[in-house]
Amino acid sequence: MSRCDFKVVLLGCEHVGKTSLVIRFVTCSFNGNAPYQNTIGAAFCAKKMYSKGRDFNVGIWDTAGSERYESMTKTYYRGTHAAIICYDPCDIYSWERLQHWMRELRIVEEDCKVYLCGTKKDIVDSGAAAREVSEETVANYSKGLNGHFLTSSKTGENVEELFQKVVDDCVADLKLMKDVEEHRRQLITIEPVKHKRFCAC
Repeated sequence: MSRCDFKVVLLGCEHVGKTSLVIRFVTCSFNGNAPYQNTIGAAFCAKKMYSKGRDFNVGIWDTAGSERYESMTKTYYRGTHAAIICYDPCDIYSWERLQHWMRELRIVEEDCKVYLCGTKKDIVDSGAAAREVSEETVANYSKGLNGHFLTSSKTGENVEELFQKVVDDCVADLKLMKDVEEHRRQLITIEPVKHKRFCAC
């Protein structure tokens, strides 16, 4: 039985920077020189976080963005407490696909908390690439969702804030916290398997 209190999935097109976002959050690092590698299915990592004076283990599933892995990716939606859907503000296609990910997620987990995450803020701020998704478009679409953050995995800007908001919202959810407490009680009652030693004489 998993010890993770909250399950978070990252969705979005390939190349939007989902993996870089997770690495920045978990390890506080960024390697811009690393060659791009497609995530196949999903990659998992976990991190301990704090909210309201308590610690929680957050399990993060970084799902594949390639359309060829889409049927596999859907299997990771089940039981998700929060989803971070990523897009690149300088890539209109990634924004259009974001709406697809939203529909697919809602089919499986209708009540899942959803956060929009614009990546590569450092590129937007520097003007190195033209912005193709307007702030107004994002603001209108994100109404009724749980939040929108413009982040930079390179500088770390707004990355911690995004994940902290996710955890704080989960902790504020009384029904979810009731399930977390029950899950923790079940873990405590599970006796570790004791292995007996036998003489091989």
